[in-house]
Amino acid sequence: MFKNVIVKRPSRSMVNGITSAPELGKPDYELALKQHDDYIQALKSCNVEVTVLEADERFPDSCFVEDTAVITKNCAIICNPGADSRNKEIEDMKETIKKFFSEDKIEYITSPGTVEGGDVMMVGNHFYIGKSFRTNEEGARQFIEKLEKYGYTGSIVTLEEVLHLKTGLAYLENNNLLVAGEFIDKEDFKNFNKIVISQDDSYSANCIWVNDNVIVPYGYNKTKRAIEQAGYNVIEVDTSEYRKLDGGLSCLSLRF
Repeated sequence: MFKNVIVKRPSRSMVNGITSAPELGKPDYELALKQHDDYIQALKSCNVEVTVLEADERFPDSCFVEDTAVITKNCAIICNPGADSRNKEIEDMKETIKKFFSEDKIEYITSPGTVEGGDVMMVGNHFYIGKSFRTNEEGARQFIEKLEKYGYTGSIVTLEEVLHLKTGLAYLENNNLLVAGEFIDKEDFKNFNKIVISQDDSYSANCIWVNDNVIVPYGYNKTKRAIEQAGYNVIEVDTSEYRKLDGGLSCLSLRF
């Protein structure tokens, strides 16, 4: 069960964030703020303590805190983002994580290795690390090495289509895995109970499990019904403005 969540308020500069889908238009900042408020309320309804960090205008993508670190029960691993414009986001996150972990329980990915937290999926004591445009093989190797110090294991999954591993996957506990696109038939995930998301609704594969609730993006009724049929309580949150920056529900928080 999760006890804590860290989020960071979106900055006005988010309208200049990284995107692979400029055709969706620039984010509406005021609407993004409202959606972030709703996101925080959804998290709080799942009985977690939410730490809210102030916006940082220097970094347009800094509301996507998931990419800065991976937090486990026994340690925190500070990432080394593969996007140059995002690399210094980790400085503030280091100080925040020190409020929860002593220095000897904080690990660091170092260059030439790169890792972004969106490429890391935790399944019990095993971690899947996506090798992507943002997470390289050296970074994944370092990440697994850090995990093993604390009794965890890790394996590398090569991505072919999506930006991050969790763009197309969401682990819902109890061996249930939401899958879309290239992950539907991937050998790495053959032993999971799969909830398959259609290509049309692939954005909704980025959901988050929080203490037996599943937070899903608003407007994807087929995905919502499939998750409800699997026995979960579903909470919908609109993330339309974050989608314009290649972001989704998992990107906006660190859950531990």
